[in-house]
Amino acid sequence: MTQRAIVNTAYLAPVQYYSKFFQYDEIYIEQFDSYSKQTYRNRCQILGANGPLNLTIPVVKESGKKIRTKDIRIDYATEWQKNHWRSIFSAYNSSPFFEFFADDFAPLFDKKETFLIDFNHKLHQIISDHIEPDKEPKYTSTFNKDFKGDDYRNIISPKKSFQQYDPSFQPVVYTQTFDEKFDFTPNLSIIDLLFNKGPESEEILIKQIVRL
Repeated sequence: MTQRAIVNTAYLAPVQYYSKFFQYDEIYIEQFDSYSKQTYRNRCQILGANGPLNLTIPVVKESGKKIRTKDIRIDYATEWQKNHWRSIFSAYNSSPFFEFFADDFAPLFDKKETFLIDFNHKLHQIISDHIEPDKEPKYTSTFNKDFKGDDYRNIISPKKSFQQYDPSFQPVVYTQTFDEKFDFTPNLSIIDLLFNKGPESEEILIKQIVRL
């Protein structure tokens, strides 16, 4: 029987998100739901010199009006791309594999994608090239309230504890850039794992899956 799961689009998604690409046969990305704030759709968390740091993409959203996720536009009124890449560089330039992957990611922070979902997808393609989950996500063609499979749309969230809401995910400790200053910080953006562990990232993602 085909194992299916559905997730939201995500900006440099957490490792919990990417473990699902190895846990399931098919992954669907929701694009017809109503966009909401304070989610991984436009936010990621990295580990900087002062601890965990949230990076948020500003979006254009009319107050009081519901907009589908696929129609959310990126707001370029501020230099968020330059600021995000500066933060990523500062956090990871001394990590073991940053120099191997930086040239793949950096150009996207110079180009202006109109829609958030397109920008996230291009980042996902780069990530997939390096962790090789052997599957491309399928984008929904309509909003499916009752998805036939495991639904992580409201579970993989910065506002919800993975310990409480996702028993199939158990973080594996790995060496992080500032491990001499901080205890291990679980479930950061996939780039934290990728820049620190490189080709071992796939193995670590698989080890985080708990078979229930």
